[in-house]
Amino acid sequence: MINSINRALYKTTVQTPVVNLVLSVLVRLLIAGVYLGAGISKVFNYAGTQQYMEHMGVSGALLPLVIVVEVAGGLALITGFMTRLAALGLAIFSIIAAVIFHGGGDQTQQTFFMMNLSMAGGLLALFLHGAGRIAFDRAQPD
Repeated sequence: MINSINRALYKTTVQTPVVNLVLSVLVRLLIAGVYLGAGISKVFNYAGTQQYMEHMGVSGALLPLVIVVEVAGGLALITGFMTRLAALGLAIFSIIAAVIFHGGGDQTQQTFFMMNLSMAGGLLALFLHGAGRIAFDRAQPD
């Protein structure tokens, strides 16, 4: 029963070209929005972010690199440019950030830790499957 439901769902959604196209773009936009927004917010709260990094034992001098990774990675995902590389880089970045900044014991930090790991999971799926048809990567073979 479950297998037949899975097959029917697959045939009516994933194998439908328009749905596949829309979902591949939506996935990239939803994931990229998190990183693009985070990078931009760090620009507008530069001093506060730098202080937080230093409080967590990370040099505040790395903040420009963090901003570039988040903004450039987000833009790469949105446009579908070097999607697999951007997704893998952001996945590694997310896991490192989870361990360094959200490994604390309180509930909020545990939630952020799990959110970072979830984002890494989505990014790894994007790394595995690529950008989809509407992307700069489309000209490159899968």
